[in-house]
Amino acid sequence: MLEISSIPVKPNAGNGEDQLPALSRDRPIGYLLCQSKGLQPSQVEQILVHQRRHGGRFGEAAIALGLATEEDILEVLARQFEYPYVRTFDDSAIDAELVCACDPLGEDAQSFRELRSELLTGVLDRSTPRALAVLSPQIGDGRSYVAANLALACAQLGGRTLLVDADMRTPRLHTLFEIDDSVGLSKLLRGGVMQEVVQQAHKFPGLFLLAAGPTPPNPLELLQRSAFSKLLREWLAKFDHVVLDTPAASYGPEARVIAATAGAALAVARPHATRIADLQRLLSSIEKGPAALAGVVMNEH
Repeated sequence: MLEISSIPVKPNAGNGEDQLPALSRDRPIGYLLCQSKGLQPSQVEQILVHQRRHGGRFGEAAIALGLATEEDILEVLARQFEYPYVRTFDDSAIDAELVCACDPLGEDAQSFRELRSELLTGVLDRSTPRALAVLSPQIGDGRSYVAANLALACAQLGGRTLLVDADMRTPRLHTLFEIDDSVGLSKLLRGGVMQEVVQQAHKFPGLFLLAAGPTPPNPLELLQRSAFSKLLREWLAKFDHVVLDTPAASYGPEARVIAATAGAALAVARPHATRIADLQRLLSSIEKGPAALAGVVMNEH
């Protein structure tokens, strides 16, 4: 079972918090590291001496002395700043594409946080409630990668984020998050689903998932039913952020229908792979519709 940053804190080897040197309490990460690793006061003093002699941060000194690992530091930072972080060596490995969880301090995760900020101060500001549809011209451009990590980045703000796999042709989100796809959006749109189909991602607080469900023979017709727009309104009322993965535009108008219903669209392209003409055609079709176009993300992952 994977654990996140909110795991119970280990006792401090019976020494009590008051026995830690005062300087360690002046450094929040150092104090949390002492709690989580159960460091002795003498070990804390070793770290502080090394830090005074060689400079750097408390965590770097602890790693240099072999008293902590980089994984330990990331976990403590996750607790300090309240974002989900999954330890990579736990029993149930998480998909490496979920960089906002696996490597929250890495460059890719930082790029998603910057993208999140741009969206929340742009097309997703609070003045007009909108969901965000993630589109691209072709299969393999990275729509699921962008949608999944953007949803994780939104969930890290607190509140509730819903990630919907609206790609009923080549769904991937159920694989990335290891969730049941026997029920999902396709069954909701057909009607008659009596059970709860939105699943809470137990590994990621604040993130909720809706799988695509069984592949239907008529996804376009399902998406153009009034039930889809009704669902979007309900989701926007229940969740702080709603992100939708979509099928490639090469399959037809489904992605554009999803974007028009969602209210906002983000296009994804892959350098040296996506054809400019295909991307321009997609952007032109979005601009002709009611969805607010956030822009284009160049995916190099």
